[in-house]
Amino acid sequence: MANANVARGLIPYRHFDGSVWNGSVNMYYVPVGYATALYIGDPVTMLHTQNDANGIPGVAIATAGAGNPIVGSVVGIVAGGNPTLAVTRDLPIYHPASTAQYILVADDPTLTFLIQDDGTGTTLNQWPGGNTNLVSGTGSTTTGYSGWLMSGSVTFTGDTTKQLKVMRLLDQPDNAQPPTANAKWLVKINQHQLANGVAGN
Repeated sequence: MANANVARGLIPYRHFDGSVWNGSVNMYYVPVGYATALYIGDPVTMLHTQNDANGIPGVAIATAGAGNPIVGSVVGIVAGGNPTLAVTRDLPIYHPASTAQYILVADDPTLTFLIQDDGTGTTLNQWPGGNTNLVSGTGSTTTGYSGWLMSGSVTFTGDTTKQLKVMRLLDQPDNAQPPTANAKWLVKINQHQLANGVAGN
């Protein structure tokens, strides 16, 4: 069975101990000068020098590749400047570029995330326990979802400078077992900015 190729970035799934994610998030700030759109599922990193006036941390899209830290993934966009949006179905589905806005980020270091692989690699059934990086992708202004993926270049050398640890294949009927290209996986963030000892804190 072929897997559907539906990239959605990093989607919160559950905690390491198997407990259900209850939807807890924190608010972050995207400054007006940041000229990149953000989508649901996009991995983001704290900017440190571009917080808002009240100290809410500023964020930007993460950089794919080993050693580049992540604080979490975007799960919601706060409707800014128009309170009527909060009580209608017209909540923004993505953050447009060059717009000062607040976003909601799943940033708990104990979370595991659902993500699709990029269709590369030949030993997919051996991936759990390995380390890999993110692959950048363009989000959709129609669905609001991220286009980021997980790289099929997985190593088992304890290289935790890579951004993700592969936990296991997502166990559901529409995700081929044994895994085939574009499989959906559960991963944790290795390079988490809110975890002890991670560069970029």
